[in-house]
Amino acid sequence: MTRPDQPAAAAASDDDLFGSETADYARYRPGLPDAAVRLLAATQHGVPDPVLLDLGTGTGQVPRALLPVLRRLVHIDLVDVNQHMLETALAILGPVRGSCTVNAFSGEAHTFTPTAPGRAPTLITCSRSFHWMSRAEVLNMADRVAAPNAVVAIMGDGSLWTHEADWTAALRGLIQTYLGNDRRAGTRGTYAGRGRSYDEELADSAFSDVAEHRFPVARAWRPEDVLGYLRTTSFAGPGLFADRHHEFEAEALRLLQGHARGGVLKEDAEFTVLLARRPGGDA
Repeated sequence: MTRPDQPAAAAASDDDLFGSETADYARYRPGLPDAAVRLLAATQHGVPDPVLLDLGTGTGQVPRALLPVLRRLVHIDLVDVNQHMLETALAILGPVRGSCTVNAFSGEAHTFTPTAPGRAPTLITCSRSFHWMSRAEVLNMADRVAAPNAVVAIMGDGSLWTHEADWTAALRGLIQTYLGNDRRAGTRGTYAGRGRSYDEELADSAFSDVAEHRFPVARAWRPEDVLGYLRTTSFAGPGLFADRHHEFEAEALRLLQGHARGGVLKEDAEFTVLLARRPGGDA
């Protein structure tokens, strides 16, 4: 898996990274590929009462995708440092959770403590957020709370900052004219370089039996949707531009419209899922 960039400093709240507006996050962030969702569900075959722990849940994309496929889920724990995100996730899951119970934990992932007795997670997921966390501590926490045959799934597919295409390169260049050459990491600083790969982090953890799965993803973006997505990111959120955000969005829209073909901007991405187990667990 591609090595994640390491933020210069951990944020106390991802309001600093992504802002407090969750509507754009829920609307514009790409979901999980169907094949990845089916893979996650398959890890729970034979588990009588699956329990999901979703770290860095955001607006609850992972549990929302899993609930219709893994109908036997009995409990979900949502973890995020952003209370606004948790409230949105709870609202989104409410109409679809059925008899599945849901708890929300506001805090850093490695500080999570289960509040539902007898609900040890059998599946721990972390999608597009592991790089923001204290990863070794998170994996130690997972070892403490997880069921004996639990599966840890670390997932991601980069971002429009890292994607290589003519239109993303031009967009990245425009962002840099406003914010400087270094990729921003919210209002707290910039990325400091590359850290250890997720594979290396897992190899040093209790969940050292790792299988990698890659799923190609083709996306078609409208220019307006790209702007909505950018508002949810740590590298181009509105708070980074101060009073120039409207100016930036107008210029970015013109740039994206110039690159669009038939009103569409194409992204060919790859969604990677690392499934990790304790040695000796089920394959």
